[in-house]
Amino acid sequence: MFYYVLKYVLLGPLLRLVFRPRIEGLEHVPATGAAIVAGNHLSFSDHFLMPAMLKRRITFLAKKEYFTGPGLKGRLTAAFFRSAGQIPVDRTGKEAGQAAIREGLGVLSKNELLGIYPEGTRSHDGRLYKGKVGVAVMALKAQVPVIPCAMIGTFEAQPPGKIIPNIHPVTIRFGEPLDFSRYAGMENEKAILRAVTDEIMYAILSLSEQEYVDQYAAVAKVEQAEAAKAKADKERKFPRLPIS
Repeated sequence: MFYYVLKYVLLGPLLRLVFRPRIEGLEHVPATGAAIVAGNHLSFSDHFLMPAMLKRRITFLAKKEYFTGPGLKGRLTAAFFRSAGQIPVDRTGKEAGQAAIREGLGVLSKNELLGIYPEGTRSHDGRLYKGKVGVAVMALKAQVPVIPCAMIGTFEAQPPGKIIPNIHPVTIRFGEPLDFSRYAGMENEKAILRAVTDEIMYAILSLSEQEYVDQYAAVAKVEQAEAAKAKADKERKFPRLPIS
């Protein structure tokens, strides 16, 4: 119930008023039946804008941290995500991927829409990163189509770390459904899973026109943080002398 109150009474009208998002290709999202909507992930606001614009309810697999944050902000965020029917997923440990797949297949078994970000985390620099194969596993096991989706402008509207969004034009673009029935029963083949995932990411790339990086976003973030730390350590050890 709270999902539809948010969508049609509270959050949806506000998002439409503030961002005036442009929607393209909405006819590609099936009116009934199970399907996966796979999109790029540029901003925290992605969680709200896409569901607000879709006619059907969509359930996202959200990171567990959204449900376990400290303080008043953490409790409010957790209450919001739970009320909106989003599913917490623990992204740590060996069983993290399998847990996410089980939860996702449970949504699809009810003939609902499942939203997923194949990159696994938000892009920290606006580029599109390599997709994880969980989306392929679910698509093949559930035998459902995958609708690629591109969020355009949300990085500029609310980049990582920014709490209050900027007013910036946003476009939500859906592509034609991708059919992977030709790979039915091959969800345990690593090469097939990689090929399916890459096809999905290429479809997202074609819609978003981002720069593509053939590396997992989480790995890139760690490398960037380590490089920044190494640079800071070097500057502390060898400070620059003032130029007279």
